[in-house]
Amino acid sequence: MKTIIVGGVAGGMSAATRLRRLDEQAEIVVFERGAHVSYANCGLPYYVGGVIPRREALLLQTPESLDARFRLDVRTGHEVTGIDGAAKTVTVRRRDTGAEFTESYDHLVLSLGAAPFTPPLPGVERALTLRDVTDVDALAAATDTALTAGRRATVIGAGFIGVEVAENLAERGLSVTLVELADQVLPPLDPEMAWYIAEELIGRGIELRLGTQATAIGEDHVTLSDGTTVSSDLVLLSIGVRPETRLARAAGITIGDRGGVVLDAAMRTNLPQVYAVGDMVEKTDVLTGAAALVPLANVANKQGRRAADAIAGLPVPESSASALGTAVVKVFDLTAAATGASGKRLRAEGRQYVSVHIHPAHHAGYYPGARQMHLKMLMDPVTGAILGAQGVGAEGVERRIDVLATAIAGGLTGPDLIDLELAYAPPYGSAKDPVNMLGYLADNILAGEQVVSWNEVGPGSDPQIGARHGLLIDVRTPAEFAKGTIPGSVNIPVDELRARHEEIPPGHNTVFCQVGQRGHVASRMLGQLGHDVANLSGGWLTWSAGQKARALASGRRP
Repeated sequence: MKTIIVGGVAGGMSAATRLRRLDEQAEIVVFERGAHVSYANCGLPYYVGGVIPRREALLLQTPESLDARFRLDVRTGHEVTGIDGAAKTVTVRRRDTGAEFTESYDHLVLSLGAAPFTPPLPGVERALTLRDVTDVDALAAATDTALTAGRRATVIGAGFIGVEVAENLAERGLSVTLVELADQVLPPLDPEMAWYIAEELIGRGIELRLGTQATAIGEDHVTLSDGTTVSSDLVLLSIGVRPETRLARAAGITIGDRGGVVLDAAMRTNLPQVYAVGDMVEKTDVLTGAAALVPLANVANKQGRRAADAIAGLPVPESSASALGTAVVKVFDLTAAATGASGKRLRAEGRQYVSVHIHPAHHAGYYPGARQMHLKMLMDPVTGAILGAQGVGAEGVERRIDVLATAIAGGLTGPDLIDLELAYAPPYGSAKDPVNMLGYLADNILAGEQVVSWNEVGPGSDPQIGARHGLLIDVRTPAEFAKGTIPGSVNIPVDELRARHEEIPPGHNTVFCQVGQRGHVASRMLGQLGHDVANLSGGWLTWSAGQKARALASGRRP
């Protein structure tokens, strides 16, 4: 049996090495058009920033090491230019000589990844992209040159990779401008969560230009759609990727509406014995069952393994083609992570949901070094199904998001989080872990407690929604109230509510505190005293973050 794998790195090499472990006698040939077949592409920004000092550390395997351990015939600098599905052959071109030849296969695995999207802008050829080792060599060299010139860099695109590159360029000593078409950084996050990352970037000296895009790239500047220019000695494009499907499309492989290769659960395309994995393929969204593009290395690794299993005749779970989109990014001293759907996406899909915000310490507050984190869970208001989660903080965020991603995959509801037994000791967590706390709040909501979100009250809220929530009651202390509150609020501290509750007029009113906990106590108390009240999810801290995000989006300094 002969298997040809087109493309290396995560998906392709996972397929190749897994297949060898399953079948010692199989003939396995890997064609890689680039110079490197196995490298840590997620580590590329950190090599530019000097965090990873040795370039060799990025190169995980070589053709020689793969041959020695796995007996793989790995040929770099070989580009597959055509597929004949009927004859079961591929046409291959040697990039050094241009010579072409054909190679037969019994099974074919495509792992061509995704290419950075490059818009047709004047001067776009002056911009760099970051996909492979060749790209990182160019970016590292350009960074060195910029350090001897004006020390100015512009990163176009504030998604996960763009933010990582901006951080690392700033760490090298460049003055960085981050340009983003959306009105926030990290568009997969909701704005009140992304605000904490924006604040960190601004605090580190990175200039944010939101709600705008590049229209031209000059020799030493970038022109933006608002008519302004940004001086730049280095420009990096990071505005998304597109599945690399030209070869598949030419071979008659079905391409879906999202632009990726269509697969069944066993990674098979519509061509017999032809498989595809990784960023070039469409995945099935776990929440909706719809096609989705999820360009993540862990998903590509999983799919490479599953393709090898299918080739070897092993059963492949139906869930193999699905993806949740769990991701994490380091931004200086903060971590941001997300899984599943955001509130923005759910609203766009017309799906009902309720938001649960908490702001706990990452471990027991009495143990030295506790750092605050910000967590948001989105839940179906009827079934309690967990639809997504986001977190930002200095420590412990990725652990909680991983637990919530596992809960979604396992079909747990919000209230089910109460019963999770998570590792606890004061240096690592609390007796009531933040994940458990999300479960408590979810259980309260499904039991009838009314909650509202930050964008439903105060200035900027929908007028009808704002009116419906009546009086805003700040139940914090007078000292906290004096430092800042939602305009129009009245201050009745929670410890005075029983004695003063008759001051509250009839109607549907809203209570809030700093993070939501005292607001919960107040809403329970007032509800039993005959009042109709809702609690502001996440309290003043969430509302304030949302308002700052709005100010930044409108071009005002928060």
